[in-house]
Amino acid sequence: MTPGPRELRQETTLRVAVDRDRCCGAGNCVLTAPEVFDQDDADGLVLLRDPAPRDALRERVQRAADLCPTDAIRFD
Repeated sequence: MTPGPRELRQETTLRVAVDRDRCCGAGNCVLTAPEVFDQDDADGLVLLRDPAPRDALRERVQRAADLCPTDAIRFD
């Protein structure tokens, strides 16, 4: 069954931000949540693929933030 408009509005999304100036290019975020993070081919620093991923990815984004050695990932 396809959810109606009310159900779609109930799903929350995260707000994710990255600080490329803090990033050291370890790549833990990409390995943990590739739907949300990528690495720049030129400099190896984090790229944010999805600044508002669905709430179902919250645990993986939290893990990526926890694994980041420079605290370059923020979310709420």
